[in-house]
Amino acid sequence: MIGLKVKKYLDEKGIKYSFLSEKIGMPMNLLSPLLNGKRKMSVEEYFTICEALGVSVDTFSPENESEEDGKEVV
Repeated sequence: MIGLKVKKYLDEKGIKYSFLSEKIGMPMNLLSPLLNGKRKMSVEEYFTICEALGVSVDTFSPENESEEDGKEVV
């Protein structure tokens, strides 16, 4: 799910969830389930999160998966 990819990105970049929560104006009790894959992310929420992080909307798409076990995920 997209939320798990966003969470991984935040962890890798050292960005606190509370920072994102404040930046997008979403309370932690709504953001947390998104990042843990327990709630589906709307298109509007996704675009808002990408904008807040300063990343392309393609950043978390399946085509941009990193290499795993030496094989590129397509």
